[in-house]
Amino acid sequence: MTRERITEAAIALLDEEGMERLTMRHLAERIGIGATTLYWHIDTKDDVVDLATDAIFAEAPLPDGHGDNWQESVVALLSGCRAMLLRHPWSAALPLRQRPSIGPNFLTWLEFLQATLSRAGFGAQQTQAVCWLLYNHVLGSAASQSNLQWSKAERAAAQEQLRGEQDKYPTLVAYEYTLDEDWEENFYLGVKLVLDGLEAQLSTDA
Repeated sequence: MTRERITEAAIALLDEEGMERLTMRHLAERIGIGATTLYWHIDTKDDVVDLATDAIFAEAPLPDGHGDNWQESVVALLSGCRAMLLRHPWSAALPLRQRPSIGPNFLTWLEFLQATLSRAGFGAQQTQAVCWLLYNHVLGSAASQSNLQWSKAERAAAQEQLRGEQDKYPTLVAYEYTLDEDWEENFYLGVKLVLDGLEAQLSTDA
C-alpha cells in the first residue's frame, strides 16, 4: 500500500462516481482494504483530494521551452490544462488552490506560467494579476463545459422562452445565447482577446 496507489484509486473513483461519492470508507472498499488501514497512510478526505488534484496536473504537459512568442506558450499551456480538466470533470468544480499544501505538479505548471509572463515583460504584481485572470478563464471554461450539459431540445426551448420576452432581453435573443455550445471556440477566442489586450498594455508601458 502506497500513496501512489491510493491516489490512483481516488482519481478513478472521482472520474467514475464524482466528488459526492468520495469518502474514506468507499475509497478503502475500492482498494480492497479496511478504512483503518487507509487512515495509516492518509489523514483526511481533504488530503486525498489534494493528492488527486496534484496528480492530474502531471497530465497537463508543459510546452517545450518558453520560445520567442510568449502568447503561443501561454495558449499551449492553458490548452493542455483545459484538456486535463475536461478528462477529470470533478476537478473543474474545485478551486485548485483549495489549501496551502500545493503539490509539485501544480507548482511546476504555475512556475512555467509565471515565468512566461515575467519573460514577456510583466512586473511582479502584473504577473500575479494576469496569472489569476488566465487561471480563472481556463478553470471556468472547463467547469462550464463539464456541468452545463443541455440537450439541443432544452437549448431550443430556453431560446424560445427568451424570444417570448424579447423586449427585456433583445441582445440575448439576437445573439442566440442559449443555442451557443461551441465551448472550444469560445475558450480560444476569449484567450486571444485577453492576450491581445495584455500585449497592447505591454506596448503602452514600454
